[in-house]
Amino acid sequence: MQIGVPKEIKTNENRVGLAPSGAEALTANGHRVFVEAGAGEGSGFPDAAYVAAGATILPTADEVWGKAEMVIKVKEPIKVEWPRMQKGQVLYTYFHFAADEPLTRAVMDSGAVAIAYETVQLPGGQLPLLTPMSEVAGRLAVQEGAKYSEKLFGGRGVLLGGVPGVAPGKVVIIGGGVVGINSAKMAAGMGANVVILDTSLDRLRYLDDVLPKNVDTVFSNRHNILDAVKDADVIIGAVLIPGKKAPHLITREDLKSIPNGCVIVDVAVDQGGCVETIKPTTHENPTYFVEGVLHYAVANMPGAVPRTSTLALTNATLPYAIRLANKGWQQACRDDPALKLGLNVVDGKVVYGGVAEAFGMECTDVDSVL
Repeated sequence: MQIGVPKEIKTNENRVGLAPSGAEALTANGHRVFVEAGAGEGSGFPDAAYVAAGATILPTADEVWGKAEMVIKVKEPIKVEWPRMQKGQVLYTYFHFAADEPLTRAVMDSGAVAIAYETVQLPGGQLPLLTPMSEVAGRLAVQEGAKYSEKLFGGRGVLLGGVPGVAPGKVVIIGGGVVGINSAKMAAGMGANVVILDTSLDRLRYLDDVLPKNVDTVFSNRHNILDAVKDADVIIGAVLIPGKKAPHLITREDLKSIPNGCVIVDVAVDQGGCVETIKPTTHENPTYFVEGVLHYAVANMPGAVPRTSTLALTNATLPYAIRLANKGWQQACRDDPALKLGLNVVDGKVVYGGVAEAFGMECTDVDSVL
């Protein structure tokens, strides 16, 4: 199979869809890998590293997309890339369709096969291709929350870890999944007082067992969320419903009861965000204020640490990429129920329920396209 790795062109996105180690593994399996010139430089991988791994460097994105039977990316294709998508071409990347109807319709119109990292799901409910970036984003969320808590950036002027004789800051984390637990580890390690909320009692029991004693677990409902955030210094939105739009758990009206200068870091922004007033921002302009509350909503947070992120992503996505390349997408998805759940749009049809539900579209039975 001919595999294309274009350069990511979303604002300040320095990750790349495949590290040289991944190119080496794919070429060892008999496939050809075409990498756009400079695609890996933001992650610290020069073109020479890909050539040494057996890949071919092409000078333009058009050439990479034109040759590729499967395109491996990090972020969803943006508008300038839509004309490059081809009928029958496999697009293997993060899509988050449920929060982006124009993208959904563009992929439908192209006739491409969209396999979304974020909906590949194991029988136990784990999301193996979302997990590495959730781990990065969860840890980074606290790092960014701590930075923007500084008065210079508009925060309350609170040191999350406190000092002897002065109480530490309070971090509230809504959602106890992969993002949530990684945020809790970081915040607790800084010495903050941490509250983590989730709707699963089993998950709360697990979190209570594994997290340190400066983390309080609280059942997530509207009353408890409002009680927790009323004196928060940092709020982290870590809610995920796979393939669906995130629910708004903090409304605009709620912001009036949150302290001025509190920092909201909504990691769920890719799926529409769990704060009503959230809107995607970029690394260039990451924050804005609503009702005196600082909102941080960079939609590609792991792009701030691209080397770590690219390596972590390749570790997770490569085994599935090899199966797709070796068997073809249809046979690979027939053989692997987890990968089959990654199919979102095929030949103009939506085959993932959460996406169809988000836009009132018909959902085609995925087995009918296999």
